[in-house]
Amino acid sequence: MGGLTVQYIIRRFGMFLLTIWIGATLIFIIPRMAPGDPIAAFITRLSAEGGRIENSAEMIEAWRARFGLDAPWHIQYINYLRNLATFTLGPSLYNFPSNVEELIADALPWTLGLLTVSLIISFVIGNVIGALLAWRWTPALARLLLPLSLLFTAIPAFMGGILLLYLLAFGLMNIFPYAGAFGRGLTHGWNWEFISSVIYHGTLPALTVVITSMGFWALGMRGMMITNEGEDYMILAEAKGLSPSRIFWRYSVRNSVLPQITAFALSLGGIVGGQVLVENVFSYPGTGFLLYRAITSADYTLIQGIVFLLILITALAVFIIDLTYPLIDPRITYQKG
Repeated sequence: MGGLTVQYIIRRFGMFLLTIWIGATLIFIIPRMAPGDPIAAFITRLSAEGGRIENSAEMIEAWRARFGLDAPWHIQYINYLRNLATFTLGPSLYNFPSNVEELIADALPWTLGLLTVSLIISFVIGNVIGALLAWRWTPALARLLLPLSLLFTAIPAFMGGILLLYLLAFGLMNIFPYAGAFGRGLTHGWNWEFISSVIYHGTLPALTVVITSMGFWALGMRGMMITNEGEDYMILAEAKGLSPSRIFWRYSVRNSVLPQITAFALSLGGIVGGQVLVENVFSYPGTGFLLYRAITSADYTLIQGIVFLLILITALAVFIIDLTYPLIDPRITYQKG
């Protein structure tokens, strides 16, 4: 059994950097391959909102120079990579003169707080349900009731959000607010009034994510539990007379959860993108809502900034989980056999 080697860490870190570079290159190339000119579209939108704009051609050229779009592609690419390295992404096209990094910094804490908690709850509940569904010692009544908790999985997340809005905010019960992240008139601060308002406003979006996603964790965990049921270590544990609960948690669940943890790491990496439609349904000011507005307004600089951060965090999550696998399962080795 080999431990974590320096060569492996260097190799995985090299793959981490390569993934980021390829992803960054793609999000540089793809918008530039799309038809149309974002600056011309921006000026056209201004003209539609405020009437005819004089000297629009000169204005377009001036704005192209302002955003560096008049330079050759290789110069734009070098400047783009340099800006990414320092995360200075320049001004937003639609929210000018606000910078992209400022907009992301304002929205990111809301998404991280909401979706991190939601995904952890969904992951834990879903995996426990899936494990119990596959465990032969689970009572028959529980086997009948547990699948009922997965009914919402078949509903798209945004439809689940609309349904919860009707049930708990508008129609049957006016319990929770229907939009926003905190109450009007409150200022940001570490005080109970503000924190309780954030929890209150975030309950419906979080509940939407939990009930529409935990079924996927349950189905995956159930499949892995069934696959590991006949393994030698399971038969040996039963032959040694270990208690069913010990076999369940220490042997079956522990060895079945590894692929789930990998998927969970990828899900954490995708947090930055947010539940775009869910955040839009609840007008929740996270990065998902920000990305939706950027897409609908053709704000390419903001789209690039959010997608790059998504790539960065996803690659980092995979890198970290790959290095921590031996702590979860000692059988994993990083040395060549």
